[in-house]
This record gives sequence, C-alpha cells and structure tokens, in this order.
Amino acid sequence: MSESEIPQVRSVTRTEERILASDVFQARSRALAPRNGSGVHREPERTVPIYHRCDVLVVGGGPSGCAAAFAAARMGADVVLLERYNHLGGLSTGGLVIWIDRMTDWDGRQVIRGFADELFARFPKEAVAGPEPSEWGSRDPVRAAYWRQRTAAFHGIVTWSPTIDPERLKCLSQELLIQAGVRLVFHGWAAAPIVEEGRLTGALFESKTGRQALMAEVVVDATGDGDLFARAGAEFDTDIEEGDVHHSMNTAFTIGGVDMSRWLEFRGGEPDQFAAFMQLGREKLGFFQPPYVSWRNDIALFLGPRQSGLSAVDVDDMTEVEIRSHRFMSEHCDFFRAHAPGFEHAYMLQSAPQLGVRHTRRLAGVSRVERSQWSAGIALADEVGVSPSVSPKFPVISVPYGALVPKRLDGLLACGRHVSCDANSHGFLREIPQCWLTGQAAGAAAALAANAGVQPRAVDIAELQRALRAQHVYLREGAAETAAPAQAG
Repeated sequence: MSESEIPQVRSVTRTEERILASDVFQARSRALAPRNGSGVHREPERTVPIYHRCDVLVVGGGPSGCAAAFAAARMGADVVLLERYNHLGGLSTGGLVIWIDRMTDWDGRQVIRGFADELFARFPKEAVAGPEPSEWGSRDPVRAAYWRQRTAAFHGIVTWSPTIDPERLKCLSQELLIQAGVRLVFHGWAAAPIVEEGRLTGALFESKTGRQALMAEVVVDATGDGDLFARAGAEFDTDIEEGDVHHSMNTAFTIGGVDMSRWLEFRGGEPDQFAAFMQLGREKLGFFQPPYVSWRNDIALFLGPRQSGLSAVDVDDMTEVEIRSHRFMSEHCDFFRAHAPGFEHAYMLQSAPQLGVRHTRRLAGVSRVERSQWSAGIALADEVGVSPSVSPKFPVISVPYGALVPKRLDGLLACGRHVSCDANSHGFLREIPQCWLTGQAAGAAAALAANAGVQPRAVDIAELQRALRAQHVYLREGAAETAAPAQAG
C-alpha cells in the first residue's frame, strides 16, 4: 500500500451528545477516475402500463419494509412489496448485518416486540446465537464479560441482541409475508414517485419486464434512503458528519473455516499479544478491523472497515466503497490466516451483496425523536413503539407516529432508518429492531388510512395504538388512547 493510499483514521470524542461513536476511515486516493459526462439527454414521453393496483404499496423489503407489509396485510389490506434484490431482509440479510441490536431495556424487559417476535418464534435453535431470556438484564460480571465478547452485553448488562443466520432470515421473512397475503415483487427498482395534486398515488418501477406503474391508496417509503419522499418533494435532512460512525459506509463480509472460541480466548486472555496483533494489522493494512462472532463458531463476521467522506446516493461513491471493501476482505483474510489464532484455515466465504449504509436522508416529519427527549422517559400521546436507550443513564424512548408522517406530502408514510429524528437519535433509530418497530407502525397506519379513505396524517391514533397492541407491539399505558391525529402541514 503506497503512502498516498494509506487511509486516514478519524476518532470522535465520546461525549454525552455522541454516545455511539467509533473510529472511521477516509482514504486519500480513489480507485475510480472522474466521470466525463456532460449535457443532457431528453427522454421522450411514453405510456406506462399499470402492473397492479393495491391498498398499500411498500417500497423496499428491508427490516422496516417487511414489518410494514406484514402489519398492513394482517389488517386485511391488499399489499404489494417491491424489492430491488432477490430476497427480503435488507441489511439484516443481504447486508450481512447479522448482529441484531438490543431489543431489551437495561432491566432485561423486551420492548421491541410484534414483528420481531413473529420472526424469532420461527427461527430454529441452530440459526440464532444469543443469551436465554433468564439472562437478559443480568449484571453478573462473569456473564456480562462472556456475552460482551459475543455482542450481547453492554455497560456490563446482558441484553437480547442475538446474531442470526441470514439465509434463514431470508426464508422466514419471505414465507411469513406470503402467508400474510403480501404480493412480492422481486427484481424491481422504484424509479420515480407518482404524485397527483400533492399526494403520492404510486410509483414507477423498472425491471426486466420494462417500466411499469404500481398504484396505491397509501405508499410506504421503506427504501432506507428516502428515495420516494425526496423525489416527490418532501422535506428532509442530510446533516451527515464524516467523522461519525453512524454516517459511514462499508460492505460487510464473512470468513469461514475459523475457530472463534479460540480467537475470543486470545482476544480476551492475552491482552498484550492482542494489542501487538492490532498494531501489526494497522501497520500492514492501514484499514484494519477485528471480527465479530456470528451464529456459528466456524464463521467470523466483519462489519467494516467503516469508510467516511462518501455518499450512498452517489453512484460513483457507492462503487468506490465496494471496490475498497472487496480489497479489504481479501487483505484481511490473508492477514488473519497468517497471524490470528483460530484463523489458520480461514477462507473468504461471502461479501455482502448489499452496501452497508447508515445514513443518507431523514424525513422532516410532523414531529421527530430528539436528543432532548431522552431523559424524560414519558410515553408520548402518539407513541407507536418504544426503543431501548443508548445507555443505562436514560430510560426507554418513545417513538411518535408523527415521525413517520411528512410535514406536507400526502399519501405517504416513512419507516426505517430515514424516519424523522435528529442526528443523535438517528444513531439508534437506524438499527434493525427499531426498523421493525417503525415499519410495523407505518404498515398498520397505512392499512387504517386506506380502509377509512383518509390521508395517513388523519389516522385515528387511538385506533392505531389498539391495532398495534393487537399485533403484540409493546406500548405503554401512558400512550394516550385519545390522542389527536397527526396534523397536516
């Protein structure tokens, strides 16, 4: 690696305002040459056939989109889910983000439920690795130390944050939605929203069949990047901070043929040798990161290295990340096989087919989750879910329905990592369990709006909360059954 290719490491100071922080990297050189395009090409007008008309169109089959489609279908809506890849699950499957973040509060109570429970009830035992419910909330130092190395203990507390088999999750998600009555459309990329008089009425999508239209009473934007609401003219935030781990990108990968138990013994039991190993890796590779456990002892997971200064809505930047990440995978595998205990027989198993994106756009909603709310612990009147907090110093955090509703655009709800929140709160609202939470809320609300013939902002909050409780979503008694609908902008 030449000096011009050595990545720059940026460390973020851990403060109360930036609790979830880590080192990210920015390379000094790029693999791609600048593009040379200029001018415009005018596309002729054309008539586009309608593929299907439905009550609820969910665009994006990631964690939030799956939960949204499931919730809406369970309430009797005619639902179509449009997904650009050949599978469901998004970053939790195709992105190899197989570590599912915390679903319990700091006392061990599971607060993210509903769709999450539907999935985990169907997982075979060998496809999930994590602590038993009897250990959730344990502060026993021995158990916490054990699970900390297995990404299931934080701040000395054991949590429900398992690792899962991504292929099993693909199958489970698919069958769960089919059984609920969802019409799946794979290999279809939403190209543009259809907006009529300030209301989203569907989307144009491209596939091998050509350009077609999907028409709906309500559209749920579960793209993760707000592709539909941004192109439809809704307001959004893009305050990306290059030095923040939550705003970086990577392509995850797995390495097989390993003995993770032996690796963990080395990492935890030989601190001086481990420090020397890490130093050697940084010197040799520059861009360096140790592995995480997976659902199997013979597979190691790498969720990085995390790269900053690149945009997940710029095709050249996305290509750059992929090129770098594939090189990093090869280099890491060779280095670990040569130097890491437990990796003597390691081989490259899989690089994620989906780019690991943390942040691009966030909806400007009727309301939003803000850092100033973290300490309050109150149940907001329009609460549609409860998120674990980032630290035991904070109570659980109420997620309002208004965070899913655009200020002005009608016919649309948003869910997943692009819901309305400030930059701090985005650090946890983008995680997979929180995407299940906001997705289920958006799907239930979309079904109610379509059934009643009203705009999503006019959905009766008390009825929505009753519907969510019927789907076993955890809501607190303080969430008012008489809350007013979200207000129009």
